[in-house]
Amino acid sequence: MKVTLDIWRQDGPDAEGYFETHVMEDVEPELSLLEMLDQLNDEIVGAGGEPIVFESDCREGVCGCCGFLVNGKPHGPLANTPACRQHLRSFPEVTHFTIEPFRSAAFPVIRDLAIDRSALDELVQAAGHVNVMTGTAPDADTVPQDHLTSEQAMDYAICIGCGACVAACPNGSAMLFAGAKLAHLAKMPQGRQERSRRARKMVSMLDENFGPCSLYGECAVSCPAGISLAAIATVNKERWRSVLRGCHSREN
Repeated sequence: MKVTLDIWRQDGPDAEGYFETHVMEDVEPELSLLEMLDQLNDEIVGAGGEPIVFESDCREGVCGCCGFLVNGKPHGPLANTPACRQHLRSFPEVTHFTIEPFRSAAFPVIRDLAIDRSALDELVQAAGHVNVMTGTAPDADTVPQDHLTSEQAMDYAICIGCGACVAACPNGSAMLFAGAKLAHLAKMPQGRQERSRRARKMVSMLDENFGPCSLYGECAVSCPAGISLAAIATVNKERWRSVLRGCHSREN
């Protein structure tokens, strides 16, 4: 199949970007969006040009490295699917692609389609972790956890941190990402002593680095892991829980 690609090129964070058009005459429908870019880079390098810079790693929808806007949609035309799992056969009617990096003030462009997701890392560093005692791990059955709650925790733990939710949100909010982290850890027995402190620090970092949530719902549509909007409610729940318990309670 023949496809036309308008791809964003930018030499660095402070450089002026522009769209570069490429026409590919023979593209197999079985290729994913990333494989299509691989083939295009082979053609560009073969012609003596500079390859398009983009991120990828596992290509199995797990690592969260890949991701860009395809015709204005994070990752591509298919909802809840990472770019590495979007194959041309799934949308044969689309033959013209405009590909550009995730657009958000929180994600500055490094080069071409590669962006800096450090703002998400700072959220996790601020509060998305637990403190545990070092030494031999306790037996699995020493900390009770019912099956339903553990399954709910895993539903939120599958967030891959790609940043599509931020790019999809008109406000540039990271509430879905933060809510997934808070909901996951709130439902686990480990780290409960840090629960209020975690909520306060994560909400503070949200306010500092990202926009407010207006419940547009675009984040849930774009999320490759299928995180539900219930995660956003968790942010507000954990925020008010920490307030009601008091900032100076015995719980950190």
